[in-house]
Amino acid sequence: MYATISFVFPLLVGLLVTEVRAAQSQCNVTSACLKADPCCSEFGFCGDDHFCLGGCNPLASHGLDSCRPEPLCKDANYVFTDNSRILTNSTFFDGNASQYDWVVEHGNIMNSNSSGGELVLLLTQENGGTKLSSTRYVHYGTITAKLKTGRWGGVVTAFITMSDIKDEIDWEFPGAAITEGQTNFFWQGVIPQQTIGETHGNLQDTFANYHDYTIDWQPETLTFSIDGNVVRTIKASDFDQGGVRRYPNTPSRIQLSLWPAGVDTFAAGTVEWAGGMIDWSNADYQAAGHFYAMVKSVSVKCADPQRPGPNMTGYVYSGNASANPSIAFTNSSTLLNGAGPTQGVAIHFSHVIALTAALLATLAVL
Repeated sequence: MYATISFVFPLLVGLLVTEVRAAQSQCNVTSACLKADPCCSEFGFCGDDHFCLGGCNPLASHGLDSCRPEPLCKDANYVFTDNSRILTNSTFFDGNASQYDWVVEHGNIMNSNSSGGELVLLLTQENGGTKLSSTRYVHYGTITAKLKTGRWGGVVTAFITMSDIKDEIDWEFPGAAITEGQTNFFWQGVIPQQTIGETHGNLQDTFANYHDYTIDWQPETLTFSIDGNVVRTIKASDFDQGGVRRYPNTPSRIQLSLWPAGVDTFAAGTVEWAGGMIDWSNADYQAAGHFYAMVKSVSVKCADPQRPGPNMTGYVYSGNASANPSIAFTNSSTLLNGAGPTQGVAIHFSHVIALTAALLATLAVL
């Protein structure tokens, strides 16, 4: 695959973050945030408040306890008969995963009642695409999204998991390729010299028909399925390199998105992968005023390596070794105004504008 949502879609959102927080310092694992603005956002900028919630990178923040705890996984079947459990502006989210199941990170959503209720993700020239994130995290588990993809060249539909240090697992559906889906994963945002993405074909029209796309993420295996049929299995042990397992292993949010890869700000390889440049004069776009994808449901079955105690509220990073981060449960509040430290109890288991040119150049040769 020529692109991944962690490296392409956030660039669009990151432009806005850059404008709003231009005065803030950039951050990464070798240049941590200072105490005044302790939290390193997913876009690599230091700040506080909302910067300390979903996407906050603890390894690049002032301290491991700068980010708020990541709300604990909970078995659920999310349906979209209405959008009352979705907060349409993520900047108003305070960390209360009991109040909202999803937040809109960017873009716009609708609700369709054509067959009992569906979430509709919108893409327009103005909004730059739409991305939702779950308020709860998953640290291994089985996640299934029942969705209909877009069908237009350059318009990418995605269902992924993403950790705060950019462990990523992908189902992606580029452009007009409505008989196939693509799977991939990334460890801590590292783009390998040769992609390990795979394409799975012979699907019945993914725009017209709902399919169940499953990510079964376990400590030793990663399995992808379509409508209950396994199409790919990955062994974690195959990615052991020099004592480091380059395999997703940190708590992750579930993300759903529709994003524009077929635009002239992206490298030729990305545009080609996505099915070409977006045709904004397309009859579907002109009639509706947007491109769209639809989500019927998302189910989650948690598989934490150790079962959390009854009073546990979230996950925290309890060791700052970037190669093999240590994760623990905590009973501290996940709220921005929550009292108490964010240190875990003893249940252990295991930047945007400046980087854009280099990133696109990298994608172009993948």
